[in-house]
Amino acid sequence: MAGLSQGQIARLMGLHRPSVSETEAGRRRVSAEELVQFGKSYGVSTEWLTGADPETVDPKDARIQLAARELSKLKDKDLERMLQLLAALRAPRREVR
Repeated sequence: MAGLSQGQIARLMGLHRPSVSETEAGRRRVSAEELVQFGKSYGVSTEWLTGADPETVDPKDARIQLAARELSKLKDKDLERMLQLLAALRAPRREVR
């Protein structure tokens, strides 16, 4: 269900949209039940949401969160292109003489 808006997630979970926004920003505490619901809604594990998963990105870096949200909206073909671009950016650069 990745790529859903905060309003859509709120409706799925029976919450108000600002509650979802506050939760995503780390300004609202959630119950264990809500944590499980968020995980199911976003298609991730509760371990990922809590940072216990080693694949978790730094939740304090809003740029990474924004990039992840935007990447999740891409079509498969475009996502593959972006991953190739990222790989090229990370590759060692050769000196040009």
